[in-house]
Amino acid sequence: MTIRSKTKFFLIILGAIAAGSIVIPVEAKPAVTHVNTIATDGNIFQALVLGLVQGITEFLPISSTAHLLVTTKALGWQQLGQKDYADAIQFGSVLAVFIYFWKDISSVVSGGVAGILRKDWQDLNVKILAGIVVGTLPALILGYLGKDILPDSAPIIAVMSIVMATLLFIAERFSTHKRGFDSLEIKDGLLVGLAQAIALIPGASRSGSTLTAGLFLGLDRGTAARFSFLVGLPVLTVATLFKALKIFKGNELPIPLLAVGMISTFIFSYISIAFLLNYLKTKDTMVFVWYRYAFGAVILIALAAGWKG
Repeated sequence: MTIRSKTKFFLIILGAIAAGSIVIPVEAKPAVTHVNTIATDGNIFQALVLGLVQGITEFLPISSTAHLLVTTKALGWQQLGQKDYADAIQFGSVLAVFIYFWKDISSVVSGGVAGILRKDWQDLNVKILAGIVVGTLPALILGYLGKDILPDSAPIIAVMSIVMATLLFIAERFSTHKRGFDSLEIKDGLLVGLAQAIALIPGASRSGSTLTAGLFLGLDRGTAARFSFLVGLPVLTVATLFKALKIFKGNELPIPLLAVGMISTFIFSYISIAFLLNYLKTKDTMVFVWYRYAFGAVILIALAAGWKG
């Protein structure tokens, strides 16, 4: 077993133990007799499942927002179906990125700062760090100004799933896929960062938009995915902390359910990141293209059949 495999195994076991320590006392409470409790009030099982959905879909180019909305509406999970809950447990995804990419993050930051002090503007770490910064600022501004422009509705999600599938298909088929990590420039950070603004539209996917932008820039698949994680991390972190603080101050949701959701999200986010990076070493992104086409089509068919969305 490799060091990284051991790390994954340890984190999964640690997360399971932590989740269990929360589940046991919470589930030991007297049963509530209200007949609609499972359907409308959040419980541990729902928190675990939604953490799984959030974790798996946050970093695959298929939209976590879309899958959480469809899951909660289809199952009638009203309380945990609130957007605030999904925003809060996203902290688990942030933590997973920091842990998985800690070596890259520390190397880029320390190397970038050292290069700036030396005034070595051609240093790769300086270029990457500067690219992340210039890509983050406009994304944060656009995200703040446009955060509530469009509602999380099934029709919008279905259409955007198909649109983003088409863009990813074009990027996959017609880009060069030749540029590696050592070819990154500041403009790459700016363009990939700006692509995050597309994720303001429900169903677009932050990881999907940044990965697609990286492919359009000629990056190879592995580099495009890794760079999209690094560029997207500051915006994801700021947005998640902002939303989580708002929820905790308002005491809007039970802390045990938030904790279980975050732990579940962390575990499956970590697994999802590792899977995607390993998958793209040898395979293309077409499986995600066809999945997004199918996902969007199924939602449209369901809506046409009378589903309220």
